[in-house]
Amino acid sequence: MSMNQQDLDPVNTADVDDVADAEKELIEECEEIWKDMEECQNKLSLVGTETLTNSNAQLSLLIMQAKCLAAELNQWQKETPKIIPLNEDVLLTLGKEEFQKLRHDLEMVLSTIQSKNEKLKEDLEREQQWLDEQEQILESLNTVYNELKNQVVPFSESRIFNELKTKMVNIKEYKETLLFTLGGFLEDHFPLPDGKVKKKKKNLQEPTAQLITLHEMLEILINKLFDVPHDPYVKISDSFWPPYIELLLRNGIALRHPEDPNRARNGYGSVSLTVILQSQ
Repeated sequence: MSMNQQDLDPVNTADVDDVADAEKELIEECEEIWKDMEECQNKLSLVGTETLTNSNAQLSLLIMQAKCLAAELNQWQKETPKIIPLNEDVLLTLGKEEFQKLRHDLEMVLSTIQSKNEKLKEDLEREQQWLDEQEQILESLNTVYNELKNQVVPFSESRIFNELKTKMVNIKEYKETLLFTLGGFLEDHFPLPDGKVKKKKKNLQEPTAQLITLHEMLEILINKLFDVPHDPYVKISDSFWPPYIELLLRNGIALRHPEDPNRARNGYGSVSLTVILQSQ
């Protein structure tokens, strides 16, 4: 046993020496590679500090891109493509992969088509419902049209003209009745003053001008309003009896001018009276 151990010791020593030498060579090689990397790094740092002018910047970039493409082309030319052996197992595997890919694509297409079909089905149901509603409305309108068509009376221009003429005659007669009634009312209740009128004040003088009736006073105010709407004020002359002027002012039938008290116009409170007297 001791002899075998003595025989193995020299061999183990030789192996250890070989490993140490290989390790030393590997370390030296790594140091050389590291030095090369440091030199390249220094060169790159020096190149990076250079500033490009605006005129040569684009040209420099194009040159760098060309160098990169040339290096990539050189690398691809050095490599040789690996040829896949065309045996039965390889072909079967490739066929399965292509089939699985094609199946996945077809499933996606089928899912998309199904979703579109569902949406089209919903749109079709909605449009069909709308069509049914429109058909019901059309049927109702046709029914109403047929009923109205049976009730239509033949149009006659002469008949319409005669009806309008009759209405106008009735309106004129009613207007004349209203005017006659209003005139009689004013003559009975608002007559012109005569010698029997009592004077309330001692200094009240007899009117020098001929007085006009209340009816005429209203006509003057109303005609002025419609003839000159931008200046409807009438000058209060001596022919206007003061008590009647005061009566019209107090009841809002007449309004004084805000700056000239001797002028008055028809008031907006006498709209109904205006309508009656306008067509006289």
